Amino acid sequence: MIDNRSIPTATVIPVLVYPDVRAAVGWLSEAFGFLERVRIGDDHRAQMRVGDDGGVIVADTHGEQQPPEAGCVTHLLKVRVADVDAAFERARAHGARVIQEPTEYEYGERECTLEDLAGHRWQLTQTMRDVAPEEWGGVTVEP
Repeated sequence: MIDNRSIPTATVIPVLVYPDVRAAVGWLSEAFGFLERVRIGDDHRAQMRVGDDGGVIVADTHGEQQPPEAGCVTHLLKVRVADVDAAFERARAHGARVIQEPTEYEYGERECTLEDLAGHRWQLTQTMRDVAPEEWGGVTVEP
C-alpha cells in the first residue's frame, strides 16, 4: 500500500457522525486523549489519531449522515488502552455516560463501555493476560 499523509494509517477507519464536529473533537481529545491530526473545513470533518496506529474520522451531519438515536445502538467502537481504569475515570470525569463499569473477563480482557456526547458507544479494553480462545469456549480459525 502507498502511504498518504491525508488519511490515517489504520486498516479500518471508523467514520462517526456528530451534530457538532468541533465539540466532538474537543470532547474526544479531553475525555479519551485522542489527538486531532487533520481538520477539513471549519466544521465539516476531522481526523483523529488514536494510540500508536489507530484513527477515527469525525464527520458532520448532512443528507443521510445522522448521529446515533437514543435507545438504538447500531455500533460500538473498541479501543485498546494501557490502563482501562484510568481511561474510564478520565472519560467519566469529562461527562461520558457509563454503560458498564470496568470488568475483567475470562478471555483475558478488562473492559468498560461508555457513551460519548453524541451517543456513540465506546468499549475501552486492556489486555490482562494471554488466553487461548479454546479456554473460554471460542474456536481458533486458521486461514
